Amino acid sequence: MSAVLIVEDEPGLREGLASAVGTLGHRVLEAAGIAEARKQLALQPDCVLLDIRLKDGDGLDFLKELREGDQRDVPVIVATAYGDSERTIRAMRDGAFDYLTKPFKLPLLLDAVDRAVRQRKLAQTTTAPRAAPESTGLVGTSAPMLDIWKLIGRAAASSAPVLVTGETGVGKELVARAVHDYSVRARETFVAVNLAALPPSLIESELFGHEKGSFTGATSRRSGRFELAAAGTLFLDEIGDLDGALQTKLLRVLSDGTFERVGGSEPLTSRARIIAATNKHVRPSEPDAVLREDLYYRLAVIEIEVPPLRARRSDIPLLVAAALRGTPARAVSEDAMDVLLTYDWPGNVRELIHVIQRAAVLGGEVIDAASLAETVRTRASRLPPSSSAPKSLRDAIADLEKRMITEALERSNGNRSEAARQLGIGRPQLYAKMEEHGLGGPRSEKND
Repeated sequence: MSAVLIVEDEPGLREGLASAVGTLGHRVLEAAGIAEARKQLALQPDCVLLDIRLKDGDGLDFLKELREGDQRDVPVIVATAYGDSERTIRAMRDGAFDYLTKPFKLPLLLDAVDRAVRQRKLAQTTTAPRAAPESTGLVGTSAPMLDIWKLIGRAAASSAPVLVTGETGVGKELVARAVHDYSVRARETFVAVNLAALPPSLIESELFGHEKGSFTGATSRRSGRFELAAAGTLFLDEIGDLDGALQTKLLRVLSDGTFERVGGSEPLTSRARIIAATNKHVRPSEPDAVLREDLYYRLAVIEIEVPPLRARRSDIPLLVAAALRGTPARAVSEDAMDVLLTYDWPGNVRELIHVIQRAAVLGGEVIDAASLAETVRTRASRLPPSSSAPKSLRDAIADLEKRMITEALERSNGNRSEAARQLGIGRPQLYAKMEEHGLGGPRSEKND
């Protein structure tokens, strides 16, 4: 019989969790704090369900202690009411098996416990390289953003190549920087290069450097971005714009870590971690994929797909608050927020920030709907009345979520895995939202 240790300082909640976990057939161990949890570790639990804010300490410090001690292989599920980006990334980087926010859906919690117990030998073993940065620059508390923070944390715990995908303006470079900032390379250089902004004839020289006289204008030897990144991180933005010949050369660097400067024959070694990003189709299964299949698999050891803003509309108020900082405006009126919540945001977060900053300059201390760009107001007004005139912010978010889920299920002919992919969320989050909006749950249909 497997044992699950529940570390929770609220007696009523701890008792309820113990009862629920017990229904899975596990032996339940209980601890009201970190000191008591240390004693319970002697009983060799197979999984730890850990709260963060405990009366005798920080749960994340205890997670780090576990990962550095004899119990490093025990999967730890962090369950907390505080679902911000820093805690989530720290938890996943430091080896948490999963991160759930309260109030959580009981089926999701039990599923996480069951998976953790079954996959104990696969638990990560990581240590924190340094204190976490104050902020990732990423804003949001939605389920899709929680999934992104988890992936960032896991990616930061390794040196494997990362491929960040998503539409223009979703924040792919912010994701890349967060992976670097939380990794062991955080004190090293972060070098970013936008391949789409470079003339094709100069990309090879920019990446690999060149020798003196290797081409017209090469008056001296020059180091490329791989050399400048040294042991840090090289971020290749718009990797989909790289032509076939250069994809082959990049593949070689990823395969054996070596390259030559343009016009040179001396093999050089790259120690940089590669993070690439693109808004184009790159998966081999997609007919218009722009990357070589072998290069895709080399780059996408860890793939992070950043959801579009329309798939996480509940984050819009937080993004608006962040965009207002440093502007003359101090607030957004209810009618303006209604417009912002119902606009489709084809330019994603980048467009939202532009719209808010423009309105802050042209409007007064409070941004109203009239201060917003006409194109935003017009397109928002074309949405169904039920979402364009919400009774409240909560109602607007709920209405939009239900409509988006319904449309995704219709487009995918009821395939929930495909619907979750279209919405930019995981299947567990889709199940939870379906139940919340009366659209059925994980057991309402056959598995996809």
